[in-house]
Amino acid sequence: MFNAKIREFIRTYVKAISESNVAVFAGAGLSQPAGYVNWKELMREIAEDIELNIDLESDLIALAQYHVNEFDGRGKINQILIEEFTKNAQITENHKILSRLPIKTFWTTNYDKLIEASLESNNKKVDTKIVPENLGHTAQNTDAIVYKMHGDITLAHEAVLTKDDYEGYDLKRKLFSTALQGDLVSKTFLFIGFSFDDPNLSYILSRIRILLGENSRNHYCFMKKVNRVDYTTDDDFRYAEIKQELKIKDLKRYRINVLLVDEYQDITLILQHVENIVKRKNIFISGSAIEYGHWSEAGAFKFTSNLSRAIIKNRNNIVSGFGLGIGSCIISGALEELYERNENKIEERLKLRPFPQNTVGRIPLNDLWTKYRTEMMENVGISIFVFGNKEDKETGKITLANGMIEEFNIAIDNGIIPIPVGATGFTAENLWKTVMDDFDRYVGIESLKQLYINLNNHEKQPEELIEVVLYIVNELIKH
Repeated sequence: MFNAKIREFIRTYVKAISESNVAVFAGAGLSQPAGYVNWKELMREIAEDIELNIDLESDLIALAQYHVNEFDGRGKINQILIEEFTKNAQITENHKILSRLPIKTFWTTNYDKLIEASLESNNKKVDTKIVPENLGHTAQNTDAIVYKMHGDITLAHEAVLTKDDYEGYDLKRKLFSTALQGDLVSKTFLFIGFSFDDPNLSYILSRIRILLGENSRNHYCFMKKVNRVDYTTDDDFRYAEIKQELKIKDLKRYRINVLLVDEYQDITLILQHVENIVKRKNIFISGSAIEYGHWSEAGAFKFTSNLSRAIIKNRNNIVSGFGLGIGSCIISGALEELYERNENKIEERLKLRPFPQNTVGRIPLNDLWTKYRTEMMENVGISIFVFGNKEDKETGKITLANGMIEEFNIAIDNGIIPIPVGATGFTAENLWKTVMDDFDRYVGIESLKQLYINLNNHEKQPEELIEVVLYIVNELIKH
């Protein structure tokens, strides 16, 4: 599906995300599909005021400065910025994906508020840095920091746009340069919608290259491959192709690896793939039991404990709702592995959400559970189902666990891949049959079908079932 360079980026960036060592640098190209005009269109009237043709101009910073010089101020430029960047715009799919990912550091030269809005729409608390004074304090309990390197539309008069602004950058906004320098050294950046024509960034990158040389960190950027259909003549196309090749080689000096895409929509597909892999690192375990069928109670406890232990050892994280009967085993197995590995981020690797058993509030208990389950699974990519039964309070008979069925339905609605271990019986076996009856819908990876068949093999030993589950998990993460 993706070429070797993009596959390498996905592996590296996902790993950096898991280590909390990533950042995004967004340029105007990220916001343009939201409904904002490009910079040339934004400056068209400015160019006309000073009798220049915007279509013949490439240095828009100088163009803005010429206008300021001619009209003794930037009042009109400020007004154009306000009119453009305060109009309604739709958050793009790329914004949505980036805001859902566990990325804590965003840099942008954009004046708009789309990054902050998309993060907040995902219930994330954002600390926005607009002026240097903002860097002197840190908001508590934030999920992400957004550095507005060139300012914000709320302070249009201070937006970095003209030659004066760039020349005075180190006097007025040097703290941004210093902070960016630190992040470029310590984090893996993804540049998206960025042209690399910004003199501030070029200076910072050059300083890091000189100071660190080959020890500089690798970064990535998306770039649309020049296409013949976009040019009127073969000569124009060849010229653009040569220039792009030269630019790619030049960016390599700064350890920025260019990821060429045929269409801008390909960027969304790549980001979606990154999100799927990140989510599939988080595994929801659904299960409950007071009866164990052909399993002994001790055997069922050992199986669930070893299963959760193996998942942690496999570098996956566990989310679970503390199911009846086996919830403690899931916890103990995971904790044993975490303690043996001297993990110090237990809350990130093992997320437990015990269900409330009573309520005197306005929300009925069943509705509360549904909302609780949905929130619990929102950042999960794989769900494992084991056993699944309970005692009917009225008849005392053993029945299937309707809570597990609801969790299965929530998983499917949210694009989570189910792994029902049918050999554990009860609800898990019923769910296994459901998956196998429409394998393309629920899993869709034909090469995994035989492995799923093995999940319902009652002759397999518990350790073998765990091996099958882990193999499926690892294959799903690759896909």
